[in-house]
Amino acid sequence: MKQELSEAERAARIRLARSDSVGPATFRDLMQHMGNAQSALDALPDLARRGKRNGAIRIAGEDDVRRELKALNAIGATLIVIGDADYPEQLATLDPPPPVFSALGDLALLTKKSIAIVGSRNASAAGTKLAGLLAHDLGKADYAIVSGLARGIDTAAHRASLDTGTIAVLGGGIDIIYPEENTALQKQIAKAGLLIAEMPPGTQPRANLFPRRNRLISGLSLGVIVVEAALRSGSLITARYALEQGRDVFAVPGSPLDPRSGGANSLIKQGAMLIETAEDVLQSYATPAMRSPVQRNLLEPSPLDYTSEPHAPSSDNTRDVDDTQRARVLRALGPTPMLKDEIIRETGLTAAEVGIILIELAVANRIERSIGDRINLIPED
Repeated sequence: MKQELSEAERAARIRLARSDSVGPATFRDLMQHMGNAQSALDALPDLARRGKRNGAIRIAGEDDVRRELKALNAIGATLIVIGDADYPEQLATLDPPPPVFSALGDLALLTKKSIAIVGSRNASAAGTKLAGLLAHDLGKADYAIVSGLARGIDTAAHRASLDTGTIAVLGGGIDIIYPEENTALQKQIAKAGLLIAEMPPGTQPRANLFPRRNRLISGLSLGVIVVEAALRSGSLITARYALEQGRDVFAVPGSPLDPRSGGANSLIKQGAMLIETAEDVLQSYATPAMRSPVQRNLLEPSPLDYTSEPHAPSSDNTRDVDDTQRARVLRALGPTPMLKDEIIRETGLTAAEVGIILIELAVANRIERSIGDRINLIPED
């Protein structure tokens, strides 16, 4: 049985997640190497120095935590931290899971089976109608509908599932209305459904934040339905995250003459399940034999180790490495994303040695991670 987090460890996890250059993957690595959030916080300045960060690293303080919790409390929202009892199992099984996120609305929806519906912002009338029908019918079948509150397909899916359960994942802070045209809808979802945001309150939506939003959309869901998506679109990023996470991907076919159908048609060619109605989706989950691997996994979830009781740092995990070893990792890295295992093979170093060097570089803001936890150097100015 999972032990409840102490107040001190919970606050330290919030501080760690809100510190500079600590995204979900770096948070995971720090927790696994350091054993607990306070040890990770204490190690950040030295890690940044060893990684040759340009300038001091900003570490979130206790006042930052108090301000965030006060801002959330003022609007009736709550902050959910990895390791909390109400942290959803769907997200806990991700690697890495989001360390913290805020929620406003009906938290019971986090325990409900969910399907995501995503697609073009510049959707056709037929596309928005179909998205609404899919959301309505899946909602009647007791699925919550997850989407990103964008105009077009997302908006249609949320509106059609307000009465049965809808979850909107935001690209900015939970207190920020975006897009402005969905002001009324966002307020309706806060009352009748659930709003989710990984970013702190007050964060304005930015292009570089939407991939993290898309990852949560797929992570909360058993499967992702793509309706009218162009070949280069955020919806396809959501589908790629779904595949990485082992979720099902469904796609609605469209005319090859309509560029809004290019992405969905491409997914079908790559093996996504072609669907036309909600019944097609429901049939895929109709029997245990047809249940997806993710659904079977969620019956007996196995969260990462650091969701349990914190432990002391291991001397082997936190040992120093030398500049020669750091140079080997830097030579292996470049602008093209590569897997950690590839870096280990290229350098001949151990997994622990490569792991701590990657933590140093991440905290120094010298590397970034993309879909599949692939790592590349950030070009220097």
